[in-house]
Amino acid sequence: MKNREPVLIANRGEIAIRIARTARRLGFPVVAVVSDADRFSEHAKYADHTIAIGGIEPKDSYLVVEKIIAAAKQTGARYIHPGYGFLSERPHFVEAVEKAGMVFVGPSADSMRVMGDKIEARRTVDRLKMPRVPGSPGAVPNAEAALAFARDVGYPVLLKAAAGGGGKGMRRVDSAAELASSFEAAARESQAAFGDGSLYVEKYIVEPHHVEIQVFGDGRGGAVHLGERECSIQRRHQKVWEESPAPILENFGGTRKKMQDAAVRVAQEIRYAGAGTFEFIVDGKGEFYFLEMNTRLQVEHPVSEWVTGVDLVEWQLLLAEGTLQLPKQDAITVRGSSIEVRIYAEDPQNFLPAPGKIGVIRQPNGPFLRWDSSFATEGEVTRFYDPMIAKLSVWGNTRTEAVGRMRVALDELSIEAPKKRDGTEIGSLKTNLTFLRRLVRNKDAITGSTTTDLIPKNPELTADASSAIDLSSAIALSILQQLPAQEVLS
Repeated sequence: MKNREPVLIANRGEIAIRIARTARRLGFPVVAVVSDADRFSEHAKYADHTIAIGGIEPKDSYLVVEKIIAAAKQTGARYIHPGYGFLSERPHFVEAVEKAGMVFVGPSADSMRVMGDKIEARRTVDRLKMPRVPGSPGAVPNAEAALAFARDVGYPVLLKAAAGGGGKGMRRVDSAAELASSFEAAARESQAAFGDGSLYVEKYIVEPHHVEIQVFGDGRGGAVHLGERECSIQRRHQKVWEESPAPILENFGGTRKKMQDAAVRVAQEIRYAGAGTFEFIVDGKGEFYFLEMNTRLQVEHPVSEWVTGVDLVEWQLLLAEGTLQLPKQDAITVRGSSIEVRIYAEDPQNFLPAPGKIGVIRQPNGPFLRWDSSFATEGEVTRFYDPMIAKLSVWGNTRTEAVGRMRVALDELSIEAPKKRDGTEIGSLKTNLTFLRRLVRNKDAITGSTTTDLIPKNPELTADASSAIDLSSAIALSILQQLPAQEVLS
């Protein structure tokens, strides 16, 4: 195996483990960083060297550039992989890495500024004639300016944070009467989450589908796509179910190719390097509109890996090393269907984080199933970090097969709080597992007829969702629902 220089993973949790696995397979020594809250974390066990960077909250640990650079220097790391979240889309971090004589595993700082910044990205796609959702060309200075744009594009509109994502700093506004108060609330939330209260205005597409194109560029003007993912099932504007290929695009002839071509064209034009995702809204007529570009690896990248057979992290590392030969587009094929769900420690009736301790996880098993988690058995979901416990993804020859495999996997999975010797639980642990079991039996989810308002339109998915489904009943129902979708729905 080729002797390779170390890679430091500037992240934690399941994504740090996922990166470490590929890096170790390729022969890259792995350096992990851990905050005080992560001293006994699972991701440190996958590293050759572990550096404590102190602090408990991200602002005192994983978000401190100087600590990351110092850890890399201490261990002789040549490459720094940011994962997603934290510093992954911060141009100043890229520049700090390069100034220190190391290689950032991801796009250039210039690409981040052009496409990672939502306002600049809108200007770029306008120049390149990519359709985008109507709205303000940039951040609006105040509620009065937002009101003028809303009047032009028509209600409902979305107020969106210019500096971030994940649903933070976002408000739907249905009338002029509520715009001022919504603007103030969204700006306040955006300032708290991203240190920037800037907002822009966007037309709200009613009953939209959320579809994204996975691209990979070589930094020299070459780029390919790896199909698309549909992420229409969301709560609080955050994804809980992702899949590839996108069911909605089966209904609209050439829309898929138009979206793929548009995404690759922009990636080529800006000489994008590494993995990136173009996010689009697709309406009921098959028209698509650019939303934003994520200049990093996405949480849901496993579904693209399932259907293409490509290890995206391998491509990232080899590109950073200078040894990647990017294949031609026609060499990349999409086979079968893949689905991923996100398992959270949260109150399933309002989808708010519910930190707690994990006693035992009984993972599902079987062919064509992938479990990405930083929890082996015991652990704690703290208030300091994202409450995601795991990502569960499956692959099938057909979508019906993938849905059935996901249903069985969710039925087999159990997550329990710690117990005393007499079997009583110590504390409590709320998860969205019951919600997901219901979701995978929902008529629209089974057929792929999903829009971003599926969850609010189906209140039974969350009603009393804290009470667990009896496992034996769930498995029995699962067996019945291995039938083709049209038989299940009859």
